Amino acid sequence: MILELIQIAALLLALSLLQGLCIRFLAPRPRVAEIASGVVFGAVCLVGMMIPITLAPGVIVDGRSVLLSMAGLFGGPLAGLIAGAIAGAYRISLGGDGMLVGTVLIAVAVALGLAYRAAWTRGRLSRQPLPLFVFGALLHALSILMIGLVPSQSVASVYAALGLPYLLIMGAATALLGALLHDLDTRLRNERALRQREAHLRAIAGAVPDILFVLDENGRYLEAMTHDESLLYRETGQFLGRHLHEVLPAPVAAELLGAIRDAIRSSTPMAVEYALDTPKGHCIFEGRIQAIEGEDVPRTVVLIVQDVTHRATLEQERRIAAIAFESQQGMMVTDADARILRVNKAFTEITGYPAGEVIGRPASILHSDRHNPAFYHDLWAEVEHKDLWEGEIWKRRRNGEVYPERLSISAVRDERGVVTHYVGCFTDITRAKESEAEIHALAFYDHLTALANRRLLTDRLHQALAHADRDGWRGALIFIDLDDFKNINDVLGHQAGDELLTLAAARLRAAVRETDTVARFGGDEFVVLIEQLPADEIAAAAAAEHLAETLRAKMGEPYPIGNQRYVCTASIGIAMFRDHAQTVEALMRSADLSMYESKRQGKNQVRFFDPVMQSTVSERLQLEADLRAALSLDQFELHYQAQCDGEGRLTGVEALASWRHPGRGLVPRDLFIPAAERCGCMPALGRILLEKACIQLAQWAGDARFGALRLSLNVSATQIYAPNFVADARALLERTGCPPDRLVFELTESMLITDMEHAIETMHALRALGIRFSIDDFGTGYSSLAYLQRLPLDELKIDRSFVRDLPANPNSLAIIRTIVALAHALGLRVIAEGVENAAQFEILLRNGCTGFQGFLFHHPATIEAFEARPPDRA
Repeated sequence: MILELIQIAALLLALSLLQGLCIRFLAPRPRVAEIASGVVFGAVCLVGMMIPITLAPGVIVDGRSVLLSMAGLFGGPLAGLIAGAIAGAYRISLGGDGMLVGTVLIAVAVALGLAYRAAWTRGRLSRQPLPLFVFGALLHALSILMIGLVPSQSVASVYAALGLPYLLIMGAATALLGALLHDLDTRLRNERALRQREAHLRAIAGAVPDILFVLDENGRYLEAMTHDESLLYRETGQFLGRHLHEVLPAPVAAELLGAIRDAIRSSTPMAVEYALDTPKGHCIFEGRIQAIEGEDVPRTVVLIVQDVTHRATLEQERRIAAIAFESQQGMMVTDADARILRVNKAFTEITGYPAGEVIGRPASILHSDRHNPAFYHDLWAEVEHKDLWEGEIWKRRRNGEVYPERLSISAVRDERGVVTHYVGCFTDITRAKESEAEIHALAFYDHLTALANRRLLTDRLHQALAHADRDGWRGALIFIDLDDFKNINDVLGHQAGDELLTLAAARLRAAVRETDTVARFGGDEFVVLIEQLPADEIAAAAAAEHLAETLRAKMGEPYPIGNQRYVCTASIGIAMFRDHAQTVEALMRSADLSMYESKRQGKNQVRFFDPVMQSTVSERLQLEADLRAALSLDQFELHYQAQCDGEGRLTGVEALASWRHPGRGLVPRDLFIPAAERCGCMPALGRILLEKACIQLAQWAGDARFGALRLSLNVSATQIYAPNFVADARALLERTGCPPDRLVFELTESMLITDMEHAIETMHALRALGIRFSIDDFGTGYSSLAYLQRLPLDELKIDRSFVRDLPANPNSLAIIRTIVALAHALGLRVIAEGVENAAQFEILLRNGCTGFQGFLFHHPATIEAFEARPPDRA
């Protein structure tokens, strides 16, 4: 029996070999391997059952329990079930008394093997030899007990037949088979884990964008892995097994080999950087070398190489940019909100701001007041559209000084196109601007007087002619030559002459407007270009001559030179222009000729190029001079024209200004009134006439014939808007004793429009004194119900232009009816001016007019003539 048991043990060893081969070859297909394992266990079990120990017919003992329990323990449920099914089927086919017990024993062996597997999985049992031996002995002791249940057997007889050797051999067989299978399973698990780890490492190495080499200490390539073959100096098959010096350039190979040996000797990682020309182009690599611990001879290392070309390029560009950033130009980097992030040294030198004072602050701290918000809006709009703005701009330094700079602003965008930063680069161009201004001054200005030179004058004259032609205004060219300047220059010297010229230039510049041009034409000659004179020819000429006379007077004043004062008069010629009818050359020639005419007639005079204009302007200026003299000589008087009702009864009188000149006679009002307004005499004339009217009303106050009359007097715009007019009127009324309720100020609609609020305020203040108001020439100006309701009026006067066309013009009649209705609605008196015939009077009367003034009733007359008429009739 011992021999049979040994045969069974040998069979178990054969099983372990078959099981190992099965699992190894079918490892990639675990489910198939599990089925094959069950078949192997079942087949070996069949072989074992074919060489059994026969206890009695139909009662056999074999190694099936060992095999089937190990099938459950090491093969798993599927392998155990397959092996059990094969063994069970065979046992059933054998039949006999022990068939049932033998089949149950097969199932029990598989079940106990699976139970052991479950306990091992949970860590409650190990698969070491001793536990397996105990398990095998117990399993076969159970087998003895179960065989003893066979009807022809007993436990004692079975134990007597098998005995202790059976339990020991089967326990040992179980332990041996378990140990073999456990070792086989452990090795397979280790191999699988090793393959999995190697696969993981290869996956990691393949995913890392680096190149991995394994080399020995002699520089021989053992292995290489890369995701990009174009980074290799040569294809993988061309260098594996070869040495560094056979593959790489000698300097690179020597550097790498030295680093490999240093890494092995020091057992610390070594870094190396080198450049190679690869199929991808010139690349820069950074390598890290780590020695592999082990007993291999020769020793090996891992070389991980990274392509750092881009990083190296960026670093190089960064160094270049850092050098460029610290250039002579000011540099400023801001965020997307234009807050300063970084500045360079030149920024501080130009602006005066240290970096710590501006970082984090808005770039607008550098703004000057030279540009309006629209300028900056357009600037940033261009940056947004073009990512760039370049131009000249005025900025402010830390000390408040405003300076010019050449600035470029660039926008920096990310990969989504969103602006992340702005970079400003600027240069202080103060010196360039100063040089430019100096060059401009040398080219266009006289170096002695700082006046425009002939070149600039010519350019501006061209522009003035074009503007005058386009806009319709007139201009004048005034040519000025200093009389006898050569004598001063010869006697006192050139330095004194230059000083006199400088003083003369200053006087000319101070006497004209900023928009006018004063030029030194050469030597002692000056030219003044006057633009935007009135379109009326005579008015323009008068304005030009008035300015020329002012210049002549200024130039004739003594010049302080040294300790002396010298007189140097000027001869002045004027040429008028309006458009391109005259060329620049012809206009200058005309002004020059008129100046020489002034010298020919005795010097220190003003002459026009056109004799007719000279005569007209001279007459006009003489009239203004006579007007000023008349004010001081009391040559003005009042003439009176009656105002009547519908019955012809005298209700009031209008006082009209009259000038009785000793040589001219009675000067027409439409001639001297415009002249007084033009030369600024109107305020003085108005005061004189108002005083005369107040005196006359005061005299009439005690006269029964005229005491009830209203006296109307025209008041000019200069009077009504004068700041002290109300106070002066109050003082005049008190001084003369004039009854204010009999005094009527006649105002025109047009003068009220200038400053309506001021006019209303003044009128109410005068009304508080008792003075009445009338709107003269009503209907010809800016008639408005809005202001009529606000003005303290007593009377409307219908303009003579509407009366003149009556009764033939129905439009005039319609306007008159409207004015009359409006006056009645507002409770105002209404007077029609210019009534000259009965037909006009009758139609006005029929249409509701109640007051009349005109030649039909009374011509303007002196006070004596007026008072001589009957008082109750005009």
